[in-house]
Amino acid sequence: MHIVSAGAWLGIDVVLAILVFTALVTDDVDTAASSYRVLTFTLWPLFLTGLTCLASGVTLGLGTKYGLVRYWWVAVKLVLNVVFVALVPLALRRPVLEAAEYGRDLTAGEPTFPVTELLFPPIVSLSGLLVAVILAVYKPSGRLRERGRP
Repeated sequence: MHIVSAGAWLGIDVVLAILVFTALVTDDVDTAASSYRVLTFTLWPLFLTGLTCLASGVTLGLGTKYGLVRYWWVAVKLVLNVVFVALVPLALRRPVLEAAEYGRDLTAGEPTFPVTELLFPPIVSLSGLLVAVILAVYKPSGRLRERGRP
């Protein structure tokens, strides 16, 4: 479940990035408008796959030798997961809804403002998720605390 949800989360983030960059670089108004409007369909899946990944990761952390904060790489993955899940409703929702409105305005022939706030979320999110995947695959050594020490 953890691997599947992480893969889905990464895939949805790639779709988000493709939609954002397509809308920003295309000269075709209909393509840009459609890309902006479709962005709203990524919010719930992004949030739910992130929550699924978080829940399954916590379950794995509690039930395996890696723990939640026993190894630094697991703690980093946990922090990334919590931050990125929280950012979807707190920081991504408003710009995506504004972009959808902008897409509707483009279709109507009356653009109101250029959408530039969506440029960095896919870059930051994809980078962070790729770091988490790399950490999960390589499992670098190093505990946060040595055994036997408080």
